[in-house]
Amino acid sequence: MSEVVQTSPDESAELTERRREALRQVRVFGDPVLREKAQPVTTFDGELAKLAERMTAIMRDAPGIGLAATQVGVVRRLLVYRVEDEAHALVNPEVEAAGDETETSDEGCLSVPGVVVPVERPLVVDVRAQDLHGERLEFTAEGLEARVIQHELDHLDGVLIIDRTTRQERAKALRALREGELSRV
Repeated sequence: MSEVVQTSPDESAELTERRREALRQVRVFGDPVLREKAQPVTTFDGELAKLAERMTAIMRDAPGIGLAATQVGVVRRLLVYRVEDEAHALVNPEVEAAGDETETSDEGCLSVPGVVVPVERPLVVDVRAQDLHGERLEFTAEGLEARVIQHELDHLDGVLIIDRTTRQERAKALRALREGELSRV
């Protein structure tokens, strides 16, 4: 998921370049890897930790609040997200159960730049995953955390926000993408 950030005229050149470099590493709409279903992670090693660290840096610099491995071209079930400035990595994540109460809220995505569409999602989800060492994690996520995890899980299943919105909003988003009205930075 993307974070809405206002850039000011006095934004430093270094920050702008870091943002450009991060966005260059994110696959965008039309790239076939975004439609692939990610494969389970079976090896928990230094390479996995390095990938999670790289993804976290990209997410921070882009800036975003979540990033799935498929968005950087790696077809493995790994996602990172940031809520309240704390970064988390989930390996082989699954939603075990979702609450009945849902909320529709606007979502953006680093892989669908410039598009913001309303998406309905459960407000509460029970999550099962592993950490970067393979240890089992189970927790309940609510609010923004639940939304971000669901958004990134969709990426791991080859689903984009334009697949989760209304027919009318999808048509508008696809029209904007086709007409090239979007810019990365």
